[in-house]
Amino acid sequence: MTDSERIERDFNARDEEEKKAFLEQTWCNQCQEVNLGMVAPVEYEQNDTVFIEGKCAKCGGIILTELTDDEF
Repeated sequence: MTDSERIERDFNARDEEEKKAFLEQTWCNQCQEVNLGMVAPVEYEQNDTVFIEGKCAKCGGIILTELTDDEF
């Protein structure tokens, strides 16, 4: 395994409250707005960091959330 290898994780394995928070509490760099929502979430680990990536519900731009140790 190389350092940059992406390891898929199951976002749907999270509890409903946690999923809802990740999908609603967002920041879109393109819209420059908070909490517009995220659709099509994909969770993965890369370089020992967990990410949730999806699309902005308003503009469709990529939203990338980096999880800290206390979030997973």
